[in-house]
Formats: sequence, structure tokens, C-alpha cells
Amino acid sequence: MLLHHVDLGGAGRPPMLVLHGLLGSSRNWQTTGRDLAAHYHVIALDARNHGRSPHAPEMDTEVMAADVLAWMDAHGLARAALVGHSMGGRTAMLAACRHPERVERLVVVDVAPRNYSWQGHRAEFAAMHELALASLQSRQEAELRFEARVPDLGMRKFLATNLARDEHGRWHWAINLPVLTEALPGMEKDPLTPSDRYEGPALFIVGGKSNYVRAADHVVIRAHFPAARIETIADSGHNPHMDRREEFVRLVLGA
Repeated sequence: MLLHHVDLGGAGRPPMLVLHGLLGSSRNWQTTGRDLAAHYHVIALDARNHGRSPHAPEMDTEVMAADVLAWMDAHGLARAALVGHSMGGRTAMLAACRHPERVERLVVVDVAPRNYSWQGHRAEFAAMHELALASLQSRQEAELRFEARVPDLGMRKFLATNLARDEHGRWHWAINLPVLTEALPGMEKDPLTPSDRYEGPALFIVGGKSNYVRAADHVVIRAHFPAARIETIADSGHNPHMDRREEFVRLVLGA
């Protein structure tokens, strides 16, 4: 499998690969990625079963990490910095621990190496499955139909970005919704084993208003990533690269 990618600029600079979160895609990183391109050659990848990457029945953190390494091999990259948000952060963590020689530095955005219970995602997946695509007229209509299960407007808009039209104007899901739904319980599990370690430079950026990384997680983070620096952006939720983009970029670039 060769993942779809978007080049966000900075050619000739050290490579940085950006890995998005669950139900996201490379488009979520276009603005922030271009800011980071002042110091890196930034390339955003679409994970399998997301965005414009191929669909496949296998879906877990291990195959996603293997996809990233395969993309690097196909493009002649021996090493790269990895930036991963949420699901992408767990992919980046696993790739760094299992193949440290391929990872120049690691940036993990608002996720920790532990088990999760993503009850909110279950409601979102239910809303997507219930959407009657045959009668759908617009993304705005989809957002309205999601309202009963997904109260947050921003999340409803985010879910609707995964809708696409075919050549006949019919709506369909760009994501592989059945496979992602089936894979969700497995993806909630910590992908790391007790022996997994990455000794290289690691930055964990936490959203202060998010519950994805707790104070108790800091010990676990440092057990796997002994050189980790953990920074909290106080006024951010789960998406600090969007909520507080300038501060996020400053932390990643070390300014």
C-alpha cells in the first residue's frame, strides 16, 4: 500500500511527516503544515482507509506504522521527523519505538501510550452509519441529521468532511466506514509493549482542555520515551494544532 500524501512545502529542508487523527486526513494539517515548512520539508500523509489513501480490511496501529515506513522506503527517506495527532500520534510512537533508526525526532499531539475508551467516537460512528446517503442533498444537511447523536457543531462539520460525491453526484463516504467501525475497539488499546522505548528527542503537546492526556500519563510517557518533553497548551482542546496554531508551531520548532 502506498499512502496518499500532500507536500506542504519546504523542499530541501529536513523531512517531517505529519500523521492525522481518526476520521481526519492530510487536509487537517494544511495551514499548520505550511507554518512548519519554514524549517522542515513537511509532508502530510493520509492513513489507510482515510482521505485519498487506499482502503484495506486490515486496520490497526501496527499496519499503519508499517505503511509510514513503506512510504518512506518508496520515497527514498532513510530518516524523518514524525508528527502525529491522536491516532496518528500512536502510529508515530510505535514506529519510533520499533524503528528508532528511521525517526529523527518525535512529536506526539494530545495522546498517550495507554488504553482508551472512546465513547464519543461510538456516537459519531453511529451517526455516520444512520445517515441515509441516497436522499442526502448537501454536507449541511448531513450536519443537521447528525445533531441528535453529536451535539458539538464543530464535530458535526468534521464528520461531514468525510463525505464525497462520485461522478454522478451521489454522496458516499471517503473513509472506509465499515472497517474503521470494526477496528475501533482494537485501536483503543495501547499499541506499545512494556519493552518499547525510543531514546531520541520526543515532544508531547497536550491540550489543557482535553482529557486525552492526564497527569498520571506523564510517568508512562517517560517510561517509553525517556527524553520526552511534555508541554501543555492551556487554552487548547484535543486539536492544539488548530486551536492554538501559533503556540503549537512555536513549540514544535523550539522557538
